[in-house]
Amino acid sequence: MCMEVRLRCECGAKEAEFNLRDNVMPPEVIVSLYCPACSAHAEFDPESMIQDNGWLIEYDMDLARFMAVSKLGIPPEKVTPDFIFDEGYATWKELYPGELEDIKAEKEAIVAILKEDPKRYFEELRKWALARVERLKAEGWRRAQNL
Repeated sequence: MCMEVRLRCECGAKEAEFNLRDNVMPPEVIVSLYCPACSAHAEFDPESMIQDNGWLIEYDMDLARFMAVSKLGIPPEKVTPDFIFDEGYATWKELYPGELEDIKAEKEAIVAILKEDPKRYFEELRKWALARVERLKAEGWRRAQNL
């Protein structure tokens, strides 16, 4: 089970949703969120932050280590911002912020094929999904890299 959290970036222009895998981390583990616009004015600290295609997420590393040690039995030195994000303990709900809105029109065009030709629909959906993942990998989105 995952808890979902919605946060607004520091400049207030954008919002992102997060999943907190297995409810290991509380929402407070995410200290700050910086969108591509406001991240240009933030100082990146690799000890407490991750970068993802212009976005910055800052974590409360003391809280994250405490929760990982007490709930997962993981040594504190293994709990890094990369670990928290890449293992899904406090990561994007989607592959990147705003993904659902971005793919809505693309999926609607493919779904329209279902009524006409179900076999072609499945072929088109598969091709679209594979091409989309490759595009997201090329764009540098962290979550797409592991697909």
